[in-house]
Amino acid sequence: MSAVSDAPSSPESGPPARLPVRAGLGRFLVLGAVFVCAACGLVYELELVALASYLAGDSVTQASVVLSVMVFAMGVGSLLAKRLRCRAAVGFGAVEAVLALVGGCSAMALYACFAWGGHSRSALVGFSFAIGVLIGAEVPLLMTLIQRVRRQDAGGAVADLFAADYVGALVGGLAFPFLLLPAFGQLTGALVTGAVNAVAGGALVLWLFRRDLSVRARWTLIVANGLVLAALAAGAVLTPSFERAARQAVYGPGVRVALHTGEQEIVLVGGGTSGRPLSLFLGGRLRVSGRDEVRYHEALIHPAMAAGPHGRVLVLGGGDGLAAREILRYAGVRSVTVVERDAEVVRLARRDPGLSALNGGAYRDPRVRAVTADAFDWLRRSMAYDVVVCDLPAPELTPSTKYYSQEFYGLAERVLAPGGRLVVHAGPLRPDPRAFWTVDATMRSVGLRTTPYVIGAPRPGRGSPHDWGFVLAARSPVGLRLAPHRPRPRSLTEEGLRAARRTAERGREGGLPPSTLMRPRYGE
Repeated sequence: MSAVSDAPSSPESGPPARLPVRAGLGRFLVLGAVFVCAACGLVYELELVALASYLAGDSVTQASVVLSVMVFAMGVGSLLAKRLRCRAAVGFGAVEAVLALVGGCSAMALYACFAWGGHSRSALVGFSFAIGVLIGAEVPLLMTLIQRVRRQDAGGAVADLFAADYVGALVGGLAFPFLLLPAFGQLTGALVTGAVNAVAGGALVLWLFRRDLSVRARWTLIVANGLVLAALAAGAVLTPSFERAARQAVYGPGVRVALHTGEQEIVLVGGGTSGRPLSLFLGGRLRVSGRDEVRYHEALIHPAMAAGPHGRVLVLGGGDGLAAREILRYAGVRSVTVVERDAEVVRLARRDPGLSALNGGAYRDPRVRAVTADAFDWLRRSMAYDVVVCDLPAPELTPSTKYYSQEFYGLAERVLAPGGRLVVHAGPLRPDPRAFWTVDATMRSVGLRTTPYVIGAPRPGRGSPHDWGFVLAARSPVGLRLAPHRPRPRSLTEEGLRAARRTAERGREGGLPPSTLMRPRYGE
C-alpha cells in the first residue's frame, strides 16, 4: 500500500487539508481519534445492554434489542453522513459533540424512565437508535478526513480505518467491565465516557483541522463542546443525589443500604429500628420480604429436612442466611455449607442489624460455613450431602436458567448421599405453569423422583409472585411431611402440605422436554 500525497483531489474528499503537522503525524492522529471514538461507542452499547438487563431482566432479549437497533441505525447514519462530507471536519465535530451528550446521558435517562415512568423499553430503543445513527455517521466523515490528510488507495484507507476502529472497540469492551464499572458505576461511567468522547472529537477538529473551519464554525464547536462537558460534569456531580431519588421512587422511602457489587445492586429497605418490615432487593428484584419470608423458607426447608437424615446440608444461594436459620432448628445438623456467588450478600447477612436479626444470627453458628463460589462450579467438586437446597433466582431470568438445567441437576444428583434429598425453588406456578413443570421434567430426566408442591404467597406486592413453587426430589419416591415432634413450623401444617401438593398436581403439564445448557426451555 503506497501513499499518494500528490494525487488529485476528488469531490468526495475535497482539497488536501492544511495541517499544523506533517501528513504522517496527522494521519496517525486521525486514526487515534478513530480508536478513542470506537472505544466510547462500544461502551455506550454495553452500558445500554447492562442497564436494560438489570432494569427489565432477560439479558438475551435486551442485548438483541440494543444491538439489532443500533446496527440498523448505523446504516442509517452512514447514509445521512453523505450530505456532510463536503464539510467533513465541522460535521465530524458536531456529530461527536452530540454523541458525547446523548451517549453520556443515556444511562441516567434510561434509569429515570424506569424509576419514574415504570417502563424503559421505548427509551432503550430510542437511545439505541440515536447512538447508532451518530456512530454510523462517524465512519464516512473520518474516511473523508483521512483521505484529505494523505491520499491513498481506497482499500488501504478502509483497512487502516477499520483496524483502528476494531482495536478501539476491543479496548472499550474490556474497559467497561474491568475499569469503568468498578471505578465509577454505570451512571458515572457513561458520563466519563461521554467526556472522553467530546474531548477526543473536539481536539481533533479544533486543532488538527482548525484551518478548515470558519471563525463562526470554530466558535460554535468550542461553545458546543464546552456546554456538553459542563452538562456531563454536572451530571457526575448530581449522580449521587439522582440515584438516591431514583431508588426512593423505585423502592419507596426507607432505603438503608444500597450497594453496587461486581454481581448486582443490593438494596435493603426497612428493618432495624425503622418500624417497616425488611425487604432485600437483589438486582432490582425482591428476594426477601420480612412480611412473608417465614412462609417461603419453612416451605423450602422443612419437608426436605423431615424426610430423612440431615447431618450434612448444602445451600446453593441463600446468602441471606434465612434458609440456614430454618436448617439449624434441627438438632441433628452437623454442618451447613452456604454457597453464595456474591460475598457482599453474606457480609450484610452477618453485619446488618436488620438482616442478621431476621436470620437469627445464623452465621454465628460454628456449624455454618459460607463459600463465595458459583453453584454450578461448586457441585463439580462437592462431597456427599444429605440435603441439597437450591434457593436460587427463578428460572425465568436468563442468567439463572443454567441452575435449572439437566446438567445442573445431574451434578446435584451425584452429590446426594444415600437417602439424600434435593429441594428446589422452582418459581411461581402462576402465571407461567410451563416453566414450573419444565423444572420438574428436567429433574426427572436425571433419574430423580419428584414431589412438586405450591404454597400461596399471602401478600403479593412489588416483585412478589402469586405463589411459590417447590420440587422435592430423591433417587426413590419421597413424601411431604413434617418432623413428628420438634421443630414445628410456624406457618406449615401436614394438611397444608397435602393441599400444597394437590394444588400443584391439579395443574400438571406432562410431556415437556428437559431444559439443557444448550437448549434452555424457560420463557418459550
